[in-house]
Amino acid sequence: MNKLGQFVAGIRTFLGEVQVELKKCTWPTRPELLESTLVVVVAVAILGSVVALSDVILNGVLRVVIR
Repeated sequence: MNKLGQFVAGIRTFLGEVQVELKKCTWPTRPELLESTLVVVVAVAILGSVVALSDVILNGVLRVVIR
């Protein structure tokens, strides 16, 4: 039972330290968060478009080569 008590005490200590560290964090404001989200969405859309365009081009090239 001693090991179980040590385990629970360790978890409590860890969670207490996590709580202290999270209070030190500077969290983004809502406008900052929305701006960052927009940047990520635009970047993913651009990357997706590049990959899709590359796929279409390479598919066409392979069709020409295989024929």
